Amino acid sequence: MTGLNPRQLEAVHYKAGPLLVLAGAGSGKTRVITRKIAHLIDQCGIPARAICAITFTNKAAREMRERVSRQIKGIETRGLTIATFHRLGLEILRRDPQRLGLAPRFSLLDAQDAEALIKEHLSHIKGGDAFSPAAVQQRIGRWKNDHIDPVEAQGRAEDAFEVRLARLYADYERSLRAYNAVDFDDLILGPVRLLREHPDLREFWQGRIRYLLVDEYQDTNGAQYELVRLLAGVRAAFTVVGDDDQSIYAWRGARPENLARLKLDYPHLKVIMLEQNYRSSARILGLANALIANNPHVFEKRLWSEHGAGEPPRVLRCHDETHEAERVAAEILHLKFAEGAGFGEIAVLYRGNHQARLFEKALREQNIPYVLSGGTSFFARAEIKDLMAYLRLLANPQDDAAFLRIVNTPRREIGPTTLERLAHYARARGIHLLAACVELGLAEHLSERQCERLRAFNALISAHAERAERAPVATMRALIETIEYTAWLRENASSQAVADRRNANVTDLLDWLGALHKGEAREKTLAEMATHLALMDVLERLDQDEGEDRVSLMTLHAAKGLEFPHVFLVGMEEELLPHRTSIEEDSIEEERRLAYVGITRARRSLTFTLSNRRKRYGEWVKSEPSRFLAELPSDQLAWDSARDMTPETRKARGLGHLHVLKGLLDLG
Repeated sequence: MTGLNPRQLEAVHYKAGPLLVLAGAGSGKTRVITRKIAHLIDQCGIPARAICAITFTNKAAREMRERVSRQIKGIETRGLTIATFHRLGLEILRRDPQRLGLAPRFSLLDAQDAEALIKEHLSHIKGGDAFSPAAVQQRIGRWKNDHIDPVEAQGRAEDAFEVRLARLYADYERSLRAYNAVDFDDLILGPVRLLREHPDLREFWQGRIRYLLVDEYQDTNGAQYELVRLLAGVRAAFTVVGDDDQSIYAWRGARPENLARLKLDYPHLKVIMLEQNYRSSARILGLANALIANNPHVFEKRLWSEHGAGEPPRVLRCHDETHEAERVAAEILHLKFAEGAGFGEIAVLYRGNHQARLFEKALREQNIPYVLSGGTSFFARAEIKDLMAYLRLLANPQDDAAFLRIVNTPRREIGPTTLERLAHYARARGIHLLAACVELGLAEHLSERQCERLRAFNALISAHAERAERAPVATMRALIETIEYTAWLRENASSQAVADRRNANVTDLLDWLGALHKGEAREKTLAEMATHLALMDVLERLDQDEGEDRVSLMTLHAAKGLEFPHVFLVGMEEELLPHRTSIEEDSIEEERRLAYVGITRARRSLTFTLSNRRKRYGEWVKSEPSRFLAELPSDQLAWDSARDMTPETRKARGLGHLHVLKGLLDLG
């Protein structure tokens, strides 16, 4: 337990009851969780297989697993569960799917597939075009997070619009069951229902998990809170770690009040605060404390550090958004070549993804390498997922998830009712969906017109599958032409430019297929190509995590959990940070927490930027400084206005590396 401060040590050793660890930014919460796992196994005699640690992202789970393995070498950790909420939920569902009316090999629809299913339902109801599929999907997700079923949703409806939404929810759920599928929200809601309604299952899982640890507890929603409560049971052998000041996900259902709710549900709850920050300088923490003090708190805490005062945080006031990006690029060059900072030590943080474009342009012009975090992966784009599904179905006619994605893409007038009846028939016959399309018995359940469309789709796939084994790339090109996919993309794009970008992605995929097919001594089979490409998105994300020497561009939401020696927090203006929507809806507190998260990412230097004006809808609009800047102690900020940075000064700062190189040459 060396290296732990007294509060951390207390949190590791405490197991007399439920424990809440309020861990401020940079206070070593992950160290506490990993050391506690080691302590429970090595000193408390709890088998590793009886311990479960839950977090929110695969990356966080992977990092926690690696840290645990490093810290408890020589200790038996076989069976230790370190997983996301959704991974644990999937494990619970897979053990007893039939109790929720699911067959053992149920499918999991991702967000895009779920939205496509909702869109299909909307296309078959009067006035469906008045609904946004994404908004309907979000509403259904909120209902599920609050464990509200369609019947209860309809009962709570206050007007006709709400009633229609609840009916859409019911239609969506009916389709999921017909397809033997679940969505991501069901991975939490389903286990909650199982554990609530089946005492034997609840007893089994409470016996299997003798100690539970949960990270980032402030990000839990209603269903996740209930899942933890059901797993913990009356023994309440758990440690949850969180920080109400870093709760920034209300828009996706997170409830920071779940921290306070613990005190009501567990009167004997022990609360330990971690306030010593191991990341930032005292000046940076002073800004963070002053800002977040403007929010109400159930638990009061104040971060402190032993790192010394550090550099005064700066505020750069720029002429406009282009000047802002250029100035940040110049400052980055100065950090790199005059102060010896690595590009990988620098982050540019902003409120919205739309702000990234000008910074990308400025960095490219200065040949500064960067990585854009949170952008859409190539294989996550809808057109790529469509063609990948065609490829998967050509390679494996039994791939029902691929079938469901593309059976009506482009549109073939095969509606959700048709697909539900097809799915019921296929399950009753014990066959897959594509094969069921040509069964004679299907005519007893569908009209001749519906059967004809399904037979035509089967014929399309079957004909191309035969050719694909001999010439996969040429077959994919022919298939795209046959289904007129290019024209369909153009018809469904918001502009010609968007259609062109999507068609360029299709061309890139075909080129990749060609290179993959011919790239080795032995040509790959269709199935091998499908498997290989399915892994490429994972590899692409892993490449981004390699930590190359590149400046990080990311939203404040994406930056949570990360830290950088040098941080630029850009766009500190009203209607950007805080965002216009939060001002209109009077939800400033979460925006303040978001700014707090940005400030506490910085270790050594912190620079705020703002512009005098910005373009909005093609018109220049005067910008007002963010109210959050006024909430910071003015004597702790070094203001540097646009007029103080002349073109000559900017050039000298941006090209500071030349002076460094000259000095090195002189020394030589």
